[in-house]
Amino acid sequence: MNIKSITFLGITAILFAACSNTSRDKNPDTDSSLTTTVNAPAANVADKTPQMLPSFQLTSVDGKTINLADLKGKKVFVNLWATWCPPCRAEIPSIERLSKKTPNVTYVMLSLDQSFALAKAYAKANKINLPVYYPAGNLPDMFNTEGIPATFIFNEMGELIKANMGAEDYNTPAYLQMLGS
Repeated sequence: MNIKSITFLGITAILFAACSNTSRDKNPDTDSSLTTTVNAPAANVADKTPQMLPSFQLTSVDGKTINLADLKGKKVFVNLWATWCPPCRAEIPSIERLSKKTPNVTYVMLSLDQSFALAKAYAKANKINLPVYYPAGNLPDMFNTEGIPATFIFNEMGELIKANMGAEDYNTPAYLQMLGS
């Protein structure tokens, strides 16, 4: 192996481990520069039933508890992130810019930090205007991903229409068209 190969493998190993969900007992993340996209409606192959917005309790920064399933009726953009995840932090500004162009979409920035205090402090220090939430219970199976960032977009009927595993630039014409009112 030459020095370039060794350097590449070292950087890949760091990225591989950078955003694993070890704090939530999950598997290591794949290379965060790669994005896995699932276009939907996502369905169970056997019964063709779309994956739906899960019933799941969330706590907001002001201490209120909501059920994610209650947001059905609007498009819902759920982003799993943490303050310790560099790709997560890097994509937040693009989500924020998209949110300003799509006021009829509900955004849920779901922090997977060890404590909600870390996420709240980070959001305040970085002037994040997106609504930040914390799990009020165990994550639903759909959100038990191998790593973060991970994004799930649901239509007004609560059906999963897109899932991304890995960092993404969301401030694009394609996402604006998908989420536009």
